[in-house]
Amino acid sequence: MTTIVNDFKIAVVIPCYKVKDHILKVIADIGDEVSLIYAVDDKCPDNSGEFILNNCSDKRVRVLFNEENQGVGGAVLHGYKVGLAEGADVFVKVDGDGQMDPALIKLFVRPILRGEADYTKGNRFHDIEGLKPMPKVRLFGNAVLSFMTKFSSGYYKTFDPTNGYTAISAIALKKLPLDKISKRYFFESDLLFRLNVVSAKVQDIPMDAVYGDEVSNLNIKKIMMPFLKGNIKNLGKRIFYNYFLRGFSIASIELLLGTLLFIFGVIYGASAWYHSIATNLPATSGTVMLAALPIILGVQFLLSFIQADIENQPTVAITRLLRDEDDEHHNL
Repeated sequence: MTTIVNDFKIAVVIPCYKVKDHILKVIADIGDEVSLIYAVDDKCPDNSGEFILNNCSDKRVRVLFNEENQGVGGAVLHGYKVGLAEGADVFVKVDGDGQMDPALIKLFVRPILRGEADYTKGNRFHDIEGLKPMPKVRLFGNAVLSFMTKFSSGYYKTFDPTNGYTAISAIALKKLPLDKISKRYFFESDLLFRLNVVSAKVQDIPMDAVYGDEVSNLNIKKIMMPFLKGNIKNLGKRIFYNYFLRGFSIASIELLLGTLLFIFGVIYGASAWYHSIATNLPATSGTVMLAALPIILGVQFLLSFIQADIENQPTVAITRLLRDEDDEHHNL
């Protein structure tokens, strides 16, 4: 692993907002496998950036400042853009509140450096025992958000979408429309959707969360509706991009037929039911079948589409493909 790491420049991006009590320890715990550390002061009211400049002597650290608060996504994207310009190969995003163990950085970058994944993210749901410290409200909220994000992103095997411990290759990052990615709490979920559109391979990394005296800025009740709206929007975009704009397959037909049959069955059934009540006459068996059969067939077609969508997840990292192409080009 050490030899692999030495061949690549690893950068860590730390969004800084009200993390003054923990940020210095987080930086100190980052291992020497990391070449660059970008601490992004997201217009922090505690002046985290100035605090780091005055109290941190680590030469790998560069403090970046956002002129206005842009949210966690805006801070991370700022670090990504600067790192890309400075030649970083892999970016690891670590929060500055001490909830993420910097010792895990090697685990996050290993699949990317080996060309096995384009994007890795933490999964706190892998070990049941590790969930005990997590507040019950956050546990429930994260489970709900995970299921919504599975459908909107197309990565059905991933979980814990709000987990901010992530790593991404510069190759994959360059293929994303960085200016279009959501900049606030929907950042991680929106990033997964964008990664699916470019056929990037995603891998979960099992981890335990650390809960101390830090105060989380994430309010599950407050973000639930924005997350729902965002996921529904991304689901529609992903389905259109993958099954109608860039390609058309049996799955596309299953989705169209399933949707049309289901809607027809529901509307016709509801109309027949209303007519039966209004006239006080029972519906005939033929009427019942004409309503039920399209619904049953529609559900079957939609289930088949979902199965096809699950199997359509990216299985080969674009980082490996493009890296191999580049190596072949240089060998010619």
